[in-house]
Amino acid sequence: MVDNKMIPPDYKCSPIGPIPESWVVKKLEEILVEGKLGGNYENAEDNNGIPVIKMGNLDRGGIKLDRLQCLPVNEEYNTDDVLMEGDLLFNTRNTLDLVGKVAIWRNELPFAIYNSNLMRMKFDKTLVASNSFMNYVFNSLYGLRQLRGIATGTTSVAAIYGRDLEKVKFPLPPLPEQTAIAYLLTTWDTAISKTIAFIAQKELQKKWLMQQLLIGKRRLPGFGGEWKKLGAGEIFKSVTVKGTLNEELLSATQDRGMIPRSMLSGRVTMPSSGTDFFKLVEKGDFVVSLRSFQGGLEYSYYRGIVSPAYTVLKPRKIVSEEFYKQYFKSYDFIGHLAIAVIGIRDGKQISYDDFCTVNIPSPQIEEQTAISLVLQAADKEISLLKSNLEKLKEQKKGLMQVLLTGKKRLKVNG
Repeated sequence: MVDNKMIPPDYKCSPIGPIPESWVVKKLEEILVEGKLGGNYENAEDNNGIPVIKMGNLDRGGIKLDRLQCLPVNEEYNTDDVLMEGDLLFNTRNTLDLVGKVAIWRNELPFAIYNSNLMRMKFDKTLVASNSFMNYVFNSLYGLRQLRGIATGTTSVAAIYGRDLEKVKFPLPPLPEQTAIAYLLTTWDTAISKTIAFIAQKELQKKWLMQQLLIGKRRLPGFGGEWKKLGAGEIFKSVTVKGTLNEELLSATQDRGMIPRSMLSGRVTMPSSGTDFFKLVEKGDFVVSLRSFQGGLEYSYYRGIVSPAYTVLKPRKIVSEEFYKQYFKSYDFIGHLAIAVIGIRDGKQISYDDFCTVNIPSPQIEEQTAISLVLQAADKEISLLKSNLEKLKEQKKGLMQVLLTGKKRLKVNG
């Protein structure tokens, strides 16, 4: 029970805690006019028919189209399942972590339908200002907590049933305040979307620079002449230093190179047979990983040890480590490496002997360094944009937390 003395002025007690005097608490069944599931549709083998939006296409708040599936061209569909701009979709079945996703359809495609794992919701317009507002309510910390509380099933297969969903309570401001909250949060969504698009543009520019600069197709001012091409084994040698104690275990990652296992998220399996025969890796070394990832050679920013199955590389001569770190992720290198890769199961294993046969560029160290600086500047710009993106997301999350619970109020005219 809430102590009335602890309730701020102009606030009142409610079934979900203190809320502003002008707000109400309603169960979903009191504000929901219609909750309609989509049809049970088959996938087209050639995947070029009518797009079907499924649970995998829902993100928290928005739609993603990277795993889009389609209805066979000649198969009939229910016209009631055609999506209209502004439709709010609720994911009724998924994994335990993902069930209850809610997103708005914003005409991401000219025409699409939705399937039976999604529910299209329509609300009483006298109580709910817009689907946009309810989208933010469902995806707020409060909303997610309520939905997770009613999800039933196993980790891999879970559901939220209508009878439970209807009893979920939501705090609702007056309609003008709902509109103002949705408008403010939409400005953050717009900024987030623009930043994501800008990052994608900068990443494409970076790839273009890599394709031009790392093979000498485009030269920086002050450099000329033909580049040498040498066998990779002429530039890098395999080294093995064992018996190093008290060193941290390293793991190969696709985006961060070789990093300590302690920096990995989730459960990390440690070797059960000891590390006496593990190989030493020093900062600046390259490691030929067991899985090819994007090229299969990962740069190490840390000192540590790796499994004996890995190959550790050191330069035979003075090179720009940054130049080759970038080159080993380039399309040129990955293409040349393909012929030196032995396929195993679902991954690729690279032998040092085959790696040595790949011809790689060997420009003068001064040009290597100059190219490295250009590409590092591009990486820094992308990194700053990604940092700004995370800040925008955190700001939005904070705003949702205070605005949708009434802890912070917006001034609304009228």
